[in-house]
Amino acid sequence: MPGTNLTREEAQQRAQLLAVDSYEIELDLSGAQEGGTYRSVTTVRFDVTAENGAGSFIDLVAPAVHEVTLNGDSLDPAEVFADSRIALPGLLQGRNILRVVADCAYTNTGEGLHRFVDPVDDQAYLYTQFEVPDARRVFASFEQPDLKATFQFTVRAPEGWTVISNSPTPEPQDNVWTFEPTPRISSYITALIVGPYHSVHSVYEKDGQSVPLGIYCRPSLAEYLDSDAIFEVTRQGFEWFQEKFDYAYPFEKYDQLFVPEFNAGAMENAGAVTIRDQYVFRSKVTDAAYEVRAETILHELAHMWFGDLVTMEWWNDLWLNESFATYTSVACQAAHSESRWPHSWTTFANSMKTWAYRQDQLPSTHPIMAEINDLDDVLVNFDGITYAKGASVLKQLVAYVGEDEFFRGVQAYFKAHAFGNTRLSDLLGALEETSGRDLKSWSKAWLETAGINVLRPEIETDTEGVVTSFAIRQEAPALPAGAKGEPTLRPHRIAVGLYELDDASGKLVREERVELDVDGELTAVPQLVGKRRPAVILLNDDDLSYAKVRLDEQSLAVVTEHLGDFQSSLPRALCWASAWDMTRDAELAARDYLSLVLSGIGKESDIGVVQSLHRQVKLAIDLYADPAAREALLARWTDATLAHLRAAAPGSDHQLAWARAFAATARTPEQLDVLDALLDGSQTVEGLVVDTELRWSFVQRLAAVGRFDEAEIANEYDRDRTAAGERHAATARASRPTEEAKAEAWASVVDSDKLPNAVQEAVIAGFVQTDQREVLAPYADRYFDVVKDIWGSRSHEMAQQIAVGLYPTVQVSQETLDKTDSWLTAAGPNAALKRLVSESRAGVERALRAQQADAAAGR
Repeated sequence: MPGTNLTREEAQQRAQLLAVDSYEIELDLSGAQEGGTYRSVTTVRFDVTAENGAGSFIDLVAPAVHEVTLNGDSLDPAEVFADSRIALPGLLQGRNILRVVADCAYTNTGEGLHRFVDPVDDQAYLYTQFEVPDARRVFASFEQPDLKATFQFTVRAPEGWTVISNSPTPEPQDNVWTFEPTPRISSYITALIVGPYHSVHSVYEKDGQSVPLGIYCRPSLAEYLDSDAIFEVTRQGFEWFQEKFDYAYPFEKYDQLFVPEFNAGAMENAGAVTIRDQYVFRSKVTDAAYEVRAETILHELAHMWFGDLVTMEWWNDLWLNESFATYTSVACQAAHSESRWPHSWTTFANSMKTWAYRQDQLPSTHPIMAEINDLDDVLVNFDGITYAKGASVLKQLVAYVGEDEFFRGVQAYFKAHAFGNTRLSDLLGALEETSGRDLKSWSKAWLETAGINVLRPEIETDTEGVVTSFAIRQEAPALPAGAKGEPTLRPHRIAVGLYELDDASGKLVREERVELDVDGELTAVPQLVGKRRPAVILLNDDDLSYAKVRLDEQSLAVVTEHLGDFQSSLPRALCWASAWDMTRDAELAARDYLSLVLSGIGKESDIGVVQSLHRQVKLAIDLYADPAAREALLARWTDATLAHLRAAAPGSDHQLAWARAFAATARTPEQLDVLDALLDGSQTVEGLVVDTELRWSFVQRLAAVGRFDEAEIANEYDRDRTAAGERHAATARASRPTEEAKAEAWASVVDSDKLPNAVQEAVIAGFVQTDQREVLAPYADRYFDVVKDIWGSRSHEMAQQIAVGLYPTVQVSQETLDKTDSWLTAAGPNAALKRLVSESRAGVERALRAQQADAAAGR
């Protein structure tokens, strides 16, 4: 696969040598409807700081290079272009003009210039995705974030199409769109979105400021586009960010483009944010989905300042980009009293931090400020530490320095470094100025070390129940085998919540809150000595810090009985998260976790938490339960899902969530009859609309258990001949429990590279079914036979889908661990592939421990 792996050292040397002024890029996309390749012409103006005669290189991934002209001299492409680089050998002057003419290729992998044909209208739709190193797939570029420049695009497109870029959209002349140059930005946040897109426009106006707003999607999705709701969230973000950052939105317009087959959630292209079009909801979804979409919208908007206006110098500070956007997006949601989601910190605790805790216990755990030596390192580093742990630690930093002081530091940072590049030290220096705190030791403990701490209360009371001693013990468990670094005790700013059962309401209500610094192995809490011991003592109340929290024995007993009775959603989420963490750590048997969930989930009002519990229970039973008890536990859970479905308020989010949970594990003939009857309408549940997406979830389950075959799947696809329908049908076909279906699915992904990214992902999702271990067993060996070659021959996104998705995760056994170890030793994979396979191995190892614990609990 073309793509020389740029190293940090090379990037530093190039940045010391070059100062890039401008790019002029001409693309002929007039043949986009047919696909293939397109003409790309790049003119770059740049200065060299060394004496005349220095050499360097520019990046380009292209099937053919026709012309390379440097300062008027023609260079032979055959001599200077190889792999993904054009060498500029010993010819550079003080001021340089480079012109490159090439044929570049459309992709179907979601990298570079992605081309998608909508089956509804047979029209092609294009968009770019350049992070991390893929602008070089479209035009010649010095592909690193600290070589900022202006970018001026000229695009020829088919008649009737629209072209959107970072600058405001001009009027085309003879189907040629000539954009004004951008401000100085990095190559990876430039963008082009091209095709017959549908659009809706508005404006953000306040105090004389006027920013044009646009929302785009394919015409086949236009009827589902709830633009008013999207504009509302966007305006809330503009208002809050501009106030908190004290810096006006830095670009001329703000477009949000919902595009097909997008690999990530969204991308922060300056003024032209691309978002996966699954966020244009074709069917009923729960409010949790709208909340996640809103957080994504705000996350990308925050990037316009943190990431686009001020950009990291190198990818080791990627975490700061992503963590800052995550933290501020959730803070923005929580700050708006008129928002639908004032409980957004509950969602953060329930989902983002759970992701972070899981990632931080893998052998690949790393400091938040990771050592990124090359592009391979960063491409596998879009992980739970970069996003979720980093955001959790930023929340801790805000508690540590104070919110007002934090944002005053951020304001100074933006003003000092606008349209420039920075390192972490630049932000910490600004925060030290405004807070008066020395952050060097804080940074070392939190950002430069790996691993997670555990906080436990140590409480003594007298015979009357009065607290005589209260301390918080901090532990630093050993890092996972293979992880680098040493366990570290850290300073934590936390709150301790004291909860009592209210006799009148039956709710657990917080009666007192104590906020303090925890540092070292044991921290006394004298404020609580002499007080009557409450029913529940909750460490890290309000979720200020990042740590695993354990309950004392008395609190655990109360919470086990009354977890659903907390008056507020956040302490419930913290306790649910703690219980799940204990299950993953084999401290709580999977069967006991199921009992805990069944006892409290009926009282859980937060739909996002409910849906997380659904996923976690299924995972616990499928992977963490004693195999001998698995079927009984699944029967118990599935019976409960059907009962909750029938009891839920008609038309409610909870009803829809329970319908999906029931469909995920329905197994007995009677349960499958219910799915069949709901599909054909012979049976109904009051208020439940079996719409397009819910139908597919039923069809996929019926296919996975062998009730539906090709005929039924084809019939359902005939009802939904859309891109989404194509993906759902691919999942259903791959989920069938036959050797023939598995062989067909495997061949389409592994033996061929023709599937688009989204369809490949859908096939993999169907192929791996946790209750099909026997038919999947032969594919464990086949995986290890092919994964290294796949990694070397496919693009990063496509290879990673396969390396992670087809690992034999459901084969929880020592044999799987041994096969993995043998492969890791014999195959000698590069660091990125080794990391992904080692992470998957750790999942099997954890599941094996949990199964043993569950079996012991059942004896």
